[in-house]
Amino acid sequence: QVQLVESGGGLVQPGGSLRLSCTSSRNIFSINVMGWYRQAPGKQRELVAEITRGDRINYAESVKGRFTISRDFAKNTVYLQMNSLKPEDTALYYCNAATLEYAIKYDYWGQGTQVTVSS
Repeated sequence: QVQLVESGGGLVQPGGSLRLSCTSSRNIFSINVMGWYRQAPGKQRELVAEITRGDRINYAESVKGRFTISRDFAKNTVYLQMNSLKPEDTALYYCNAATLEYAIKYDYWGQGTQVTVSS
């Protein structure tokens, strides 16, 4: 089991910045992939950014150049730095941890943190 706790969401004006944090109950070095997803009202959940244990990083096209995913092993925390925010970034943001145990894939999710971009 992995418990994930997100924080850092809020209301920000267009062009502003926010940093989301996701703290894991398990050592993140042992987790295969950690990522951030988002879900806007009436839309499907989508991948925003992910980072693998091997340091490969993947971003959604819509956030490339504006968002940065990073991690702090000492704090078991993954971050999502979001700059130049747009109204279309408004969504509930979820942290995800994907593990592979005995060839079985497990997905763990945080409770979500709301990001609202509005003037």
